[in-house]
Amino acid sequence: MDLSNYKGVFVIGEQRDGKIHSVTYELLTRGRALADDLGCQLSCVLLGDEIENVQEVIYRGADKVFHIKSPALKNFLPRPYRNAICRLVEEEKPEIIVAAATTTGRTIMPLVAARLNTGLTADCTELTIDPETRILLQTRPAIGGNIMATIKTPNHRPQMATVRPKSAKPAPADPTRTGEIIVKEYDGAVFMTPEKFLRFVKDTTQQVNIEDADIIVAGGKGMKSAEGFRLVEELAEVLGAGVGATRDAVELGWTTYPHQIGLSGKTVSPKLYIALGLSGKIQHMAGMQTSEVIVAINKDPEAQIFKVADFGIVGDVFEVVPMLIEAIKKIKATA
Repeated sequence: MDLSNYKGVFVIGEQRDGKIHSVTYELLTRGRALADDLGCQLSCVLLGDEIENVQEVIYRGADKVFHIKSPALKNFLPRPYRNAICRLVEEEKPEIIVAAATTTGRTIMPLVAARLNTGLTADCTELTIDPETRILLQTRPAIGGNIMATIKTPNHRPQMATVRPKSAKPAPADPTRTGEIIVKEYDGAVFMTPEKFLRFVKDTTQQVNIEDADIIVAGGKGMKSAEGFRLVEELAEVLGAGVGATRDAVELGWTTYPHQIGLSGKTVSPKLYIALGLSGKIQHMAGMQTSEVIVAINKDPEAQIFKVADFGIVGDVFEVVPMLIEAIKKIKATA
């Protein structure tokens, strides 16, 4: 493979119902840094039919936007998305492709990598460029989160990686930026698939999506039972917060997987994260340690969670949290 033929950085943007998803702007932060280090262009790939405000992607850091447009791409289906991305990659030959580790990204990127006969590193926490070799250094947790592994793809292109949502701040808008928007309309064969989109079934287990929540109340094994975990939900309700959980709490059946935070769950970055009865295992902290303010309540003064907490309360959650709930209710009643 002649690696010199490959230039530029691609980020795979996402849209929902024709509206650009915020994770796209997070990817542009990552992609812009890589493109600047390489001295190359940053392109954003958007797949869909009608997409609103595509110019915003230029304002947020892209030099080019490739809008692959077709009614067949309005809703996500793996094969049409894979085929369209691969066609564009064959035409443009990007050196690096980065996508979000969302349901879409985790589904489509392995299919693209397999078709292009290249490597893929999933769930990266850091992406940098080796200044000597100009190779992408893809860092991610390994061995249950106990070490950080740095992975390279030295002999194949493009170099491909997914990064967790909320692991980077969205790129700020700069209305003075200019760039090129290119619409790609491929023939119908690209979009052929035996799959058929029937309907979208919304997750009704969450009143507040934890990935979008400004406040999250999370519970761990220290909540002792499903009944005890209701205290997490009650505090979240009075705060208008999302409900989070450790892997242990989910596996014990106290709540469902969409609430799981950590290496095997979701990555979140709320303004306020309240940790109840969770010890702070590294696997969990990898999914929440970028929160702006962390408050921990645990009766074990040696709990790991206190090492990352901004405020810590050493005490029994079943004594502290009911008092906290009552205090919040009184404040809200008099406000």
